[in-house]
Amino acid sequence: MSRILLVDDDRALTGLLAEYLQREGFVVDVVHDGDAALAQLQNPAQRPDLLILDVMMPGRDGLATLRELRQQYRLPVIMLSARGEPVDRVVGLELGADDYLAKPCLPRELLARVRAQLRRNTPGGNPGTLELGLLRLLPAERRAYVGEHELSLTGAEFLLLLALAQRAGELVDKAVLTRSALGRELERFDRSIDVHVSRLRHKLAEASMQSPRIESVRGAGYVLVAGPA
Repeated sequence: MSRILLVDDDRALTGLLAEYLQREGFVVDVVHDGDAALAQLQNPAQRPDLLILDVMMPGRDGLATLRELRQQYRLPVIMLSARGEPVDRVVGLELGADDYLAKPCLPRELLARVRAQLRRNTPGGNPGTLELGLLRLLPAERRAYVGEHELSLTGAEFLLLLALAQRAGELVDKAVLTRSALGRELERFDRSIDVHVSRLRHKLAEASMQSPRIESVRGAGYVLVAGPA
């Protein structure tokens, strides 16, 4: 049974969402600020499989909480925010969120996002080791290496890199990548995959100048190519 940590200072909303998710078979813990969320993550007995994190909270807000937790934890994170502007979505994704949902949202839509993230972050049924130049992916362990350097990737970033590596040298369109990495359909004006690719490029380049590179095909998608340009 998967455990979810719901972090939002709106107590009426958290009560509603927690009850809905519990009816769907999840164990749901609720806290109302970033400090409490970080404290619970430090307790192995209560560590969640997925985090639902509101952006606007008093004290340590959701973005600051996300920045802090990504220094240590890889669990999938879905951001919630009443501020649905594209810039807010991009900032959350750049800091390491796996997905982003604007409030108010339907509980059923949130449930679909939760199930998609958990399904894509559950080991099993994955291919063996994939290698492309210095890049080595271990899908069963959800680990990626450039040479001997392990990349620190979120769940969405790993799945995106895996989808590109499985079709290395081929154009993979954004709709396919969105389904593979985020478990949902590509939405109009959705830049989530672009932001994840930007983060991946930075991490690959930081690991080695000889890392495979991700090339963009304007308006279509991305290609993973071995070695530098």
